[in-house]
Amino acid sequence: MPRPTAAQLAYGSATVIVSTIAMLLLSQTRTGLGVAVISAAALALGLLVALTVPLPRRRGRHAATRTRTAAAHPGGQATVPQDLAAGAAAPAPAPVEHPVHH
Repeated sequence: MPRPTAAQLAYGSATVIVSTIAMLLLSQTRTGLGVAVISAAALALGLLVALTVPLPRRRGRHAATRTRTAAAHPGGQATVPQDLAAGAAAPAPAPVEHPVHH
């Protein structure tokens, strides 16, 4: 199981705290058993919320390359454009602008 993200920890903790306070105030319980039941319910609700927070998708260099390759070549085989196969010169790559950091 992957480690929880900061968002999962934050949402789960906030849910436990807010739901515990709300249920204790609404139920007006004074017994130890009532507080224990409410605390357990709030903890279960917090775990549910933390586990249902969507995980971020990986956007690494390799994932982007695989996506572009799969989209360009759905059969999984690399193809050579017809003009390059006939011996035509490859087009020059476009110039790349790099931001200047001061």
